[in-house]
Order: sequence, then C-alpha cells, then structure tokens
Amino acid sequence: MRTFAPNYRSMNTFELFNLPKSLQKAIDELGLTTPTPIQEKSFSPIMSGRDVMGIAQTGTGKTLAYLLPLLKQWKFIHTDSPRIVILVPTRELVVQIVEVVESLTKYMSVRTLGVYGGVNINTQKKSVREGIDILVGTPGRTMDLALDNVIRFDSTQKLVIDEFDEILNLGFRFQVTSILAMLKNKHQSILFSATMTEDVDEMLDDYFDLPEEITLAPSGTPLEKIKQIAYRVPNFLTKINLLKGLLQSDESMSRILMFVNNKKIADLVANNIEEDFPEQFGLIHSNKSQNYRLNTMASFQRGEIRGIITTDVMARGLDISDVTHVINVEFPEVEEQYIHRIGRTGRADKSGIAISFVSPHEEEIQIQAEILMEKELEFLDFPADVEVATRLLEFEKERKKMKFLLKRPKREGGAAFHEKSAKNKQVNLGGPGKVKPRKTKPTNRGVEKKRAAKRKGK
Repeated sequence: MRTFAPNYRSMNTFELFNLPKSLQKAIDELGLTTPTPIQEKSFSPIMSGRDVMGIAQTGTGKTLAYLLPLLKQWKFIHTDSPRIVILVPTRELVVQIVEVVESLTKYMSVRTLGVYGGVNINTQKKSVREGIDILVGTPGRTMDLALDNVIRFDSTQKLVIDEFDEILNLGFRFQVTSILAMLKNKHQSILFSATMTEDVDEMLDDYFDLPEEITLAPSGTPLEKIKQIAYRVPNFLTKINLLKGLLQSDESMSRILMFVNNKKIADLVANNIEEDFPEQFGLIHSNKSQNYRLNTMASFQRGEIRGIITTDVMARGLDISDVTHVINVEFPEVEEQYIHRIGRTGRADKSGIAISFVSPHEEEIQIQAEILMEKELEFLDFPADVEVATRLLEFEKERKKMKFLLKRPKREGGAAFHEKSAKNKQVNLGGPGKVKPRKTKPTNRGVEKKRAAKRKGK
C-alpha cells in the first residue's frame, strides 16, 4: 500500500513519537517496534487537540492510534471523575481495551475501569466511586451509571468512540448522543470506524467541531493478505456436510472462526459438529454469560480449542492472534459485515484464508460485497466426496415463504460487476445445483393508475 526508502524505514519506530520514558518502556516490553500507518497518521492530529475522525480497515492498530497521543499528554490531576472516556460496542472490546490501557500505563499513575452490561451494576458503582482516570465502557452501561449520577463527566477532556458504525448498528445512537450532550463544551472528540456510513456522517455534522479526517483506505477495502474463496451450496444441511469435510481433510485449519447470522444457527452448527469433533470448538453469542465468553476466548488464544463458532458479536475490533481461517457458514446480511468478519484473519502482516458457503438466497448480498470490495470471490468446485442433502430445515422453509416488503437499495458498481450479476442469475457457476433467476410478480399498470387517480380524488 505504501513504500518507504530503506533509510526512512529503519527510523520508523515509536521513538519518533518522543513518548515519555514510562510509556516508551511499556511499549518496548510489549515488543512493539514499528507504528502502523494509521498510528503514524493519527498521532499529530490527535496531539493538536482537534476533533478527529479516522477511517481504517479492521486490524490496523486503531486502539494504539488514539491511546498513544492521549497518554503522551497525560498529567496527574487530583480528580475521581474520568478524564478520558472510551465507548465501544461490545463487552469483549471493553475487556480487550482495558487490558491494552493497563499494559501501556504499567509505569504510570493511571486508574482504569471497564464497565459493561451483563454483570452486577452495584459492583461497578462501587469501583467508580473509588475513583477512575480512564473509563472504557459500552454505551448502555455507561449511560445507566451516568443517569444514576455515579459517573460524572465534569473532568472529561477526551471522548473516544471506537467502532462507531457498529455502535450505531447495535442501536446505541440515543445513548451516545445523550453522553455527548452531558459533556462540557470544551473537550476533544475522537472517532474511529472501519466504514463510513450516512449515519456516521450525520453524527459528525451534529456533534463534532470540524473534525480532521484521517483515511487509511477506502471504506470496505479488504485486507490484501486474505485469500477469499467460496463454494455454492444449495441448503443448510449441505453446508454442515461441507464444513465437516473441510475440517476433516484440511489440517491447516488449526485456528478457525466460524460465523453465522444468529445465535439459534450458532447453536445448530455447534451441535452438529460436536459429535465428529468433540471439545474442539467453543461457542460464543449474546446468550452466553460474560465469564463463559471470556473463558472461551482465552482457551482459543491459548490453543486449547481449534476454533470458535460465533455470531457477528466477534466480527468487530477484537484482536485475536494468528487466526488461520474465517469460515462464513452463513453469508452476512449486510455487505460491510463481510469485510469485518474476514478481517479477523490476515492480521499483523500475516496471510489468512476466508471461506464462504453461499446458498442461492445469499447470492445477491454476495455480489453486493464484491461490488463494495471491487474484488470477486474465487468460487471452487463443490467437493465430489461431500454429500448433497435434499432436506430443508424449518427456518429454510420459512424463508421460502417470506415476502420482502422493502427491497434493499443496490450499490452502483462498474460494468464488470453488473455483467457478473446478470451472469450469476442466468447460468450455473459450479456447485451441486443450478442457480435459477429470481421470479418477479408482474405488475398490472392499469390497476395502479386507477388507484393513483382515486387517491388524488380524495
């Protein structure tokens, strides 16, 4: 993506940031030597005190991009209210960022606390009252504590909103805007997001003061080191058969994340592969307790289990090292989410593989993801030794009966992608069954005109 002359490359270290000795020592002990591009680009703008909006791919080091300049400016002030507030979408991200902050402030006098739902709020209230300097929290629990007058923002100088687009996707707009309204006028707002959406843009216009934009890559651009392959699969039971076949035959699948679209399907996948691969895979979704989720992640990090079956709760922001494969057992329902899922592999300059099982009803969103990336998935022939099931599960039968009242808008793409879309609807590109064009119900234009005239006459 970027090239540097050899002599500049050798100088490109964290020491160029001229960090305090206590912070630099912690970085050295973490084994960090070279800033990522987003960390380089963000440092000076954040140090300037201006509002900042950063757009960067997942896995590019956004957490350190805002923590390093904020911690460089850190000076001890006697206060028990948080001076830095960091909002993130999920409990797992809260835990992860608190760990990063504590590692960086090992030799500094900084009190850090993470707050999130799913645990006893009274325990968190007690911790807040003991005094904090940096608060990391989900918008919902942070708002709850603020409404109870436990958290006050009188001393807050910096507000960071990480994974902003995902926060909005999860329905936390009201909580975020309420927290913004509680802050005193003089503060710095810093936003980091993997994608730029209209909702994000609207929030910036309403609550940020002429933010400086830092863009590392176009919204939706995939990581270059990820090989993206796919199979055309007619139904869910065939997906299970294919999944078992790949896990059985490919020994390189040693650290895997499997994604589905909801917790019911996650349970279904887990139950189906447990018999063939006992105690090799964990399961994480919103119905699992916080301790269970954290213990499962820790087991995966230690290499005690082969992989995790999960929903999109693990698709954003989490830094899980050395994931060899991401498998989309179900293609995500939103094209941008595909980018976030596959970004769990191919991190830290390592290569990775993303495999997607695409059934006929998922082809439209698959094409939209390709348009977004400006890159096509490589479809492989369906393995001859994998059984093709004919039986549909109940949720598949229900899906066939559903009629979508609203048609989702399509993104405009280049001519090549429109040709691909038309081609995919007309011919079989491989796999066990033909992909037939979707039938549309004819419209009686005469009836529609009469109805329109009648409405005007009312």
